[in-house]
Amino acid sequence: MRYPDLEIDLLRAFVAVVETGSFTGAAEAVGRSQSAISQKVLRLEEILDRRVFNRTSRSMSLTREGERLLAAARQLLEFNDSLLRDLREPDTAGTLRLGISEDFIPAQLPALLARFGRIYPGVHLELMTGLSCRLLEAYDGGLLDAVIAKKDGAAQRGRVIWREPLVWMAAADYQSDPARPVRLVMLPPPCTYRELMISSLDGLRRDWVAACTASSLMGIQAAVAGGLGVTVLGRSFVQPHMQILRSPELWPVLPMTEIVVVGEEGQGAALVRSLVDFLTESLSGNEALLRVS
Repeated sequence: MRYPDLEIDLLRAFVAVVETGSFTGAAEAVGRSQSAISQKVLRLEEILDRRVFNRTSRSMSLTREGERLLAAARQLLEFNDSLLRDLREPDTAGTLRLGISEDFIPAQLPALLARFGRIYPGVHLELMTGLSCRLLEAYDGGLLDAVIAKKDGAAQRGRVIWREPLVWMAAADYQSDPARPVRLVMLPPPCTYRELMISSLDGLRRDWVAACTASSLMGIQAAVAGGLGVTVLGRSFVQPHMQILRSPELWPVLPMTEIVVVGEEGQGAALVRSLVDFLTESLSGNEALLRVS
């Protein structure tokens, strides 16, 4: 008996649903409508003659068959992408000393870097993560070949590869009280997020206090999730046990944050281009992404 072929785009939609946790998130990740993602998953289930998700109005989980499919689907997608790169691009090899800001797609970055390493086994990454200002200092000191960091407002350097909206966020059970000072969770100065929170609240004549100062964005997330106060970060930092505060009269609308790549013209330019192209292609469906030309 000849079985039907599995289509790569169906598998990509399936994996996107698993990795984002919803059909809505998957639609953003692959640049299609939610209904299109649903149709792809249904088509995949028809080909397999098996359900891959248990779905209710409130929850979604993988079936046993879906769990079995997931590992194989990831392998097939990786093989597909690796083969196309091998055929279409020259060999890429060397050492890249790379700094990546904590601001950049925190939920997806580890998996993306792991996948980059498998697709480009000849590239050795010396990775430094941290706050953007520290990474740019390391780059200026010759310790890094390239940096993916939050845009430096003063220097205006680098090429923008990512944008996402900044949002006010708090613990899920947080309730606003306009009569009391806002308890802020902040990074130490200098920090554009800190300055933006203060200036935005001052513009509304709302009192505030520094409830917690953390040395990293992971510390900020933990403090906010623990109910210590409110902060401003990119939307991708919002976790399931957090909420976005949306009342404009209490929480002013915020601008976009921009992530740039610095070092494309340096000694490791070819390696930087390979990494940036990989990241932008992997995230090209996201509504917040600026494609690299």
